[in-house]
Amino acid sequence: MCWHWIFQIYGIDAASGAAVLALDISAGDHVLDLCAAPGAKLCLISDLLGDSGSVTGVDVSRHRLAAGRTLLQKYALGSRCRLFVADGTTFSIIPMSVHTNSLSCGSGLEENVTFKEWTSRRPWKERKEVARIRKSGVVLSGTQLPDLIYYGCQSGVVGLKKSELYQTFCDGQFSGCGYDKVLVDAECTHDGSIKHVQKFERWGWDTLQRRVLNAERGDNLTALQLKLLKNGFRLLKAGGLLVYSTCSLTVAQNEDVVKQFLEENSSAELQAIDAAENWPCRNGRLPKTLRFDPLTSNTSGLFVAKFTKVAI
Repeated sequence: MCWHWIFQIYGIDAASGAAVLALDISAGDHVLDLCAAPGAKLCLISDLLGDSGSVTGVDVSRHRLAAGRTLLQKYALGSRCRLFVADGTTFSIIPMSVHTNSLSCGSGLEENVTFKEWTSRRPWKERKEVARIRKSGVVLSGTQLPDLIYYGCQSGVVGLKKSELYQTFCDGQFSGCGYDKVLVDAECTHDGSIKHVQKFERWGWDTLQRRVLNAERGDNLTALQLKLLKNGFRLLKAGGLLVYSTCSLTVAQNEDVVKQFLEENSSAELQAIDAAENWPCRNGRLPKTLRFDPLTSNTSGLFVAKFTKVAI
């Protein structure tokens, strides 16, 4: 008898994979990837979960999250995944494991449409509306309802009503019923990414100045990073783990954000990353944080910090 094996392999930078491994994902975990596009880390999370738990991917960019959806489908990793186009600083949808009116703050929806098996074929009116939004260049705001663009057959969405899917908790209730693990791989200047920096050879100096070196954009980014970290932590259950990472080499986007976050959140504690014992990385400027870089690690640059939520 002759067996034929087909392997599908998708490569990512080792440092990027380290951010996911630092989460210590276990069977049955409900994981939130708050800045999920373009989807490599999302696929790794799904692969580690296997046939248990769930992963919720969120990103403000529709076309980049759609690329993540394509990866999930290509590598058959999306059965327990759901993807939302949403503002990560305000996203509040509960894990798929919990749907109860006793804890709900209400979704504000009266619609009783039941979700059936997901299909890539969208109604004509919906496709027309998406095309109109793209053409207008409208940026998603924090007040808009998250747009569900994909859900797997075991993601907990099939059979729910729309009002149930968009059910939210009040802030204090997430400590008991939030996500087990949260990844905040925040938007950054990408100055530590070798492939990204190489793009400026054709994009030009003006683009480098605007996207990486501009001080005002840097201030806006650090404010956004802090908001993403705060919201990801709000959605984490007590005893759960959150990993904050960027592919920037700057202190402002990494240690400074972590330091300010810790000062403002008494229930947050930095954790040592035990999995990093044999990793080719160095310590960050804050104890228990890690940095990857081309010289030390032969990888792109990456900063990683791991938190747990302590019940107060």
